[in-house]
Amino acid sequence: MTHIVIIGNGIAGITTARYVRKNGDDKITIISAETDHFYSRTALMYIYMGHMKYEHTKPYEDHFWKKNRINLVKDYVQRVDFNTKELNLQSGNKLSYDKLVIATGSKSNRFGWKGQDLDGVQSLYNYQDLELMEKNTHPYDAPDSDRHVRHAVIVGGGLIGVEMAEMLMTRDIKVTFLVRETAFWGNVMPAEEGKLILHHLQEHHIEVLLESELEEIVADDNGRVGEVITKDGRHIACQFVGLTAGVSPNIDFVKGGDLTCNRGVLVNPYLETSIPDVYAIGDCAEQHEGINGRRPLEQVWYTGKMMGKVLASTLTGHRTPYTPGHWYNSAKFFDIEYQTYGWVMNTLRENEENFYWEHSNGKMCLKLVFDKKSKVFLGLNVFGIRLRHEVMDRWLREKRDVYFILEHLADANFDPEFYRTYEKEIIQKFNQDKSTSLRAKKKSWTRIFQKN
Repeated sequence: MTHIVIIGNGIAGITTARYVRKNGDDKITIISAETDHFYSRTALMYIYMGHMKYEHTKPYEDHFWKKNRINLVKDYVQRVDFNTKELNLQSGNKLSYDKLVIATGSKSNRFGWKGQDLDGVQSLYNYQDLELMEKNTHPYDAPDSDRHVRHAVIVGGGLIGVEMAEMLMTRDIKVTFLVRETAFWGNVMPAEEGKLILHHLQEHHIEVLLESELEEIVADDNGRVGEVITKDGRHIACQFVGLTAGVSPNIDFVKGGDLTCNRGVLVNPYLETSIPDVYAIGDCAEQHEGINGRRPLEQVWYTGKMMGKVLASTLTGHRTPYTPGHWYNSAKFFDIEYQTYGWVMNTLRENEENFYWEHSNGKMCLKLVFDKKSKVFLGLNVFGIRLRHEVMDRWLREKRDVYFILEHLADANFDPEFYRTYEKEIIQKFNQDKSTSLRAKKKSWTRIFQKN
């Protein structure tokens, strides 16, 4: 019987274990030092906010693992001996494997800022971070607390930072963002969408300082964080600092050895590493080259799940390549939902054209990106309007042009019977913006003009 050992109990590792068990009777061991059982990492914020309890975030009952003969080991892997196929654990125990899956996820970035290890400074990625945040963020009026927090500074304007800001605001803690770009999430988001989100955050009384970088975190008289100093010399008094300037693969325990690594553990399309019988998946896995134009390193929940399912087939005798299809992602910025499909970069690339519509309420928008010559649809951003994933993915696969997308946009509306729709307004804006340059160039434009 083959012994498959999986390091990491996140969505990638757990999906692998579940599908290996569905496909066969191999011995399965999962090692993680984070929690006893798998939980939904994306629900951490809701535990803090009081919407859920930890036990509510576990997709499976605790007896599920024994019933499915999946052995759980709560420990930390300090070193892997790839020659003897043996893991050295922090407890002093050793564990042998026949096939090894590295699914250790990400860790929060720290860039060597002075004061980054002070009490009251932390990141937000795992369950231990949640526990630390509970300890670090007592409200100012909390009884019997020596850690009163009135003001928090968050470094980095990304999705994790927005989640942390929303968490802190539920406890009446003032939040200031330090964002080094000229626009919010400017390294990912086009300027129009970034401006919409910036205004939305400001409506929630969050201060956002653009083009502002952290220089130093300064301790107070008790050795806790007391203020931050920015590179332009601004002093901001605070009692909590959240470091949310991105994440990087959590692979320190295998770096510098026989395994070939770059930012992550390098894998081929079959998720195989440079060492036989060793695989890497999820946030810590990096393709030598991006698949179908996607990035070599993708650190999102659904790609980890896809990799786990594919790898389980390979591990059980059906060697299967990882083919993720078109890029998509979704998130929430407080109460505004965000979806992206295909490629919408922060700036237009050569031979690309775009169209942007924003509702007068400033809380909904749509960005279409298409090829300047062929008009083939390349990608879409949408805020405040929910679209059907299967429809958007199909249109990308079919290489539909932008005219088709506009004419059939209602087909992608997720739940039109309960929500107002804005397709007519979007098309009118599109015709207004593009009619001068395109009316004479494409007869199919008349379809849109005549219908609207």
